[in-house]
Amino acid sequence: MSSRVQNISFRRPTNVEEKPKPAPAARHTGILQDQLRRAQRRPWMPSFSLAVRILLLVRIAGAMYTNISDCDEVFNFWEPLHFLDQGYGFQTWELSPVYALRSWAYILLHIIPPHIGKLVLPGDKRAAFFAVRISLALISTLVEAKLYRTIVERINERVGRYFFFFTLFSAGMWISSTALLPSTFAMYTTSLAMSYAFIPTSSRNTHRTFAATLLFAVGGIVGWPFALALAIPFIFEELFVYGADVVTPEDRVIWLTQRAARLIGSGVVALLILVPVIAIDSLAYGKLAIVPWNIVHYNIFGGTERGPELYGTEPLDFYVKNLILNFNYLPLFGLLSLPALVVSYFIDRKRLGFYTPSANQSSPFTVLALRLAPMYLWIAILSLQPHKEERFMFPAYPLICFNAAVCVYLLRGWLEVAYIKSTNSPYRASQSLIFTNFTFSLVVASSVIGISRIIALSQYYHAPLGIAFQFQISEIPRLLNVTGLLPVYPEGTLEEDTPRIDLTPIKELNLTLCLGKEWHLFPGNYLVPNGIKVEFIKSEFDGMLPRHFEEKLTADDEINSLSGNHTALLDISKNWWIKPQTTYVPQDLNDLNKEDLSHYVPVSQCDYLVDLDFPQHPVSTPLEPRYAAMPDTWERVICQPFLDARHSTLLTRAFWLPGQLWQGSNEFGDYCLLKNIKQVNEKVDRVSKMARWT
Repeated sequence: MSSRVQNISFRRPTNVEEKPKPAPAARHTGILQDQLRRAQRRPWMPSFSLAVRILLLVRIAGAMYTNISDCDEVFNFWEPLHFLDQGYGFQTWELSPVYALRSWAYILLHIIPPHIGKLVLPGDKRAAFFAVRISLALISTLVEAKLYRTIVERINERVGRYFFFFTLFSAGMWISSTALLPSTFAMYTTSLAMSYAFIPTSSRNTHRTFAATLLFAVGGIVGWPFALALAIPFIFEELFVYGADVVTPEDRVIWLTQRAARLIGSGVVALLILVPVIAIDSLAYGKLAIVPWNIVHYNIFGGTERGPELYGTEPLDFYVKNLILNFNYLPLFGLLSLPALVVSYFIDRKRLGFYTPSANQSSPFTVLALRLAPMYLWIAILSLQPHKEERFMFPAYPLICFNAAVCVYLLRGWLEVAYIKSTNSPYRASQSLIFTNFTFSLVVASSVIGISRIIALSQYYHAPLGIAFQFQISEIPRLLNVTGLLPVYPEGTLEEDTPRIDLTPIKELNLTLCLGKEWHLFPGNYLVPNGIKVEFIKSEFDGMLPRHFEEKLTADDEINSLSGNHTALLDISKNWWIKPQTTYVPQDLNDLNKEDLSHYVPVSQCDYLVDLDFPQHPVSTPLEPRYAAMPDTWERVICQPFLDARHSTLLTRAFWLPGQLWQGSNEFGDYCLLKNIKQVNEKVDRVSKMARWT
């Protein structure tokens, strides 16, 4: 039986006096008018093309303005991509051939957009960075629109409409949709898989099974292997739920055998995705590398001395708090969706359509319960893990919005039932605006709170990206003007002429940009012009920091001696892999989060330094002095506000509202780009003399 959720139906009252039948023409006109009235009562829903256009506007805006909220995104994915594209970048221990925990196949998927960015703005790496983000925004848009239309067509029109607006304005989707992370990739594939899984299962519909299985497999193999857990309800439905089939008792064994054979066959074909992934990763690491298995082995069977717990643990309610920040009250509605379904079974059974209970077919309540189950399963699995991070929840973000939309729809049904019983009039219920206003207020309130959270993230934490932008379009051109390596532009026109300025002469200055205690906020080398080297200086942090990729490694004997891998595979990597330096086995990386002092440079080598200072609540230690308060040595070139979360109230730091009454409860520090005055001036003078002599 179909699982399509239908609007509640009302019977014609029996006490209404029968009227004479109208003439055929009048009857035809009446039918048309009745159809028109019913069409006017249908909820407004954007078509697929309109949904794409609306979503694209929001997702492109997110690509341009979203902060990078996770240092893992920068150092494990943006930096390797930058290395493939530009030939240098930072390497984490996960990218060492010894551990091989990050898939170069996933990173390689994003290699084309940077080249498109180069064509648009040659010499400006920022264009490459945003080209990647815009491509991710486009993918997310198409995936979200596909899932939305599937919900409209296969679940319910109102549920689809609620889902659309819940995802459109949620801070969680704003953050996750354009992140360069395997968990975001798993979110794409899971959403697409669900767009097929939401179609009622049937023995005749083999396309649904194969498409959903393939997409779940791609998300787990190319993206994040743990995302495969989201497929468990789908597998259960395929094997044990009749769906659109009507099966007699004598045919159940044959039916189950056919279903199992179909699912296993689809799974075997889907596993072929492993072949190119293993081939690419093995080429990149210079040895046989099965990255999905390496991830599972490290996180589950790593042992007592190593494992994800080395990088922090969080309490059981971590994800509840995080989801409330990103989706306001929607997670609560999502968690109530299954209980609400149980209540609807007893008080509003017609809400999901008419059906005759039978052992030969599936109840629409059972089918919808399986659609709601993945969100519960994912939250339960992640909450039980000691190590928790926001990005781990990404694959289930659209499902949270779906569960919440279903819950809102069921709650509306309860109101309709209560109204009908209290008024004893279905017709008055159909004309009442109470139910529309109820759901409209929930959607609008969620959207407003989501937008408030998005603005808060931009206003309070955008300084790292803002400083990187000002460094490129303001400070570096100023230095080049002083040295004579760049023509002097009229004052006030420099910024608007920035795309036409050639910044490559900056390499003549041999500048070093240093990161101290704020290393985790570094947005990546894509936002630092070529010719400027980024280094770390020692801070109170005593864990493992990334190192630089080897930029030159060509001798066969050197590669073999360093990696200890098979010569034949290394030879293939040298000839066929775009950067054979990834086969190099660093001796200064470990999986125990133990610090290696060789990753630091003395602060005296720094020409520029990024630091965060809180003047109202200053903190200074021998390893983390207040560089911004040393005007004789460090000039504050560019400073932007950065929220002091420890000294701001919970509500005002989580959400943004205008006005002093709200903003007065927040305190801000100065996120600054500092210049080593003496050292930079000496380099500028030296290059200036050489330029004049030339």
